[in-house]
Amino acid sequence: MKIMRFVLTLMTAFVFVAGVGCTTTIVPPPTVQTGPNAEVSFDGLHKFDNARVDMAWAVPDLNLSGYTKILPANAGIEYAQATNMGDTPEARSRGGPFIIDDESRARFEALVDDIFMEELQKSNRFDVVDEPGPDVLVVEGILLNVTSHRPPDPVGGRSYVYVGAYVEASLALEVRDSETNRILARAVDRRAASTRAGAYSHNNVARTTEEVGVLIRFWGSRLREALEGFTG
Repeated sequence: MKIMRFVLTLMTAFVFVAGVGCTTTIVPPPTVQTGPNAEVSFDGLHKFDNARVDMAWAVPDLNLSGYTKILPANAGIEYAQATNMGDTPEARSRGGPFIIDDESRARFEALVDDIFMEELQKSNRFDVVDEPGPDVLVVEGILLNVTSHRPPDPVGGRSYVYVGAYVEASLALEVRDSETNRILARAVDRRAASTRAGAYSHNNVARTTEEVGVLIRFWGSRLREALEGFTG
């Protein structure tokens, strides 16, 4: 089943390397549920067991070999509820989640758009287009529950930190046909952008931009590799 091979590639591509010194854990390969007891979504997608992401589904027995272009679609970004401004020492000491202001959100959203587009445009197999067509695969992503656990800089030395070194987000991806709008595969994954375990870092724009950029580029590059790994 070719769609299974695509999603297996997608799930494998999303394996996260935690860092230097970690050990590799051998896990069972992803398998799609089949048969009368298979868990099927409301729109006919079959759930995967042992997925390399938090959750994954796909339509079985579907041929994707006719697709040569991808149309990125940004479904938006949803931020977690937060009430802590982190604007006093007492507020910062209480910990997050901290409010992400409008200017910081705009900077974060521009960073996400730029990095995902950069990674998709590196593809050697798919052309990135801006219109649907018979050979166009829509790849739509949305970031959910973006949560900042790092306080802003103190008043007087504040820089516009749109996310902290410890920020979490869930990425939901859907792959669908651009003409029929039929969903072919779906994956959801939640991860955190952070410094090395136990390490301290300066609370500044450059450092947080780097850390969040690493997470977004990780997702973008793994998505591109998964799409390229499916040869039809």
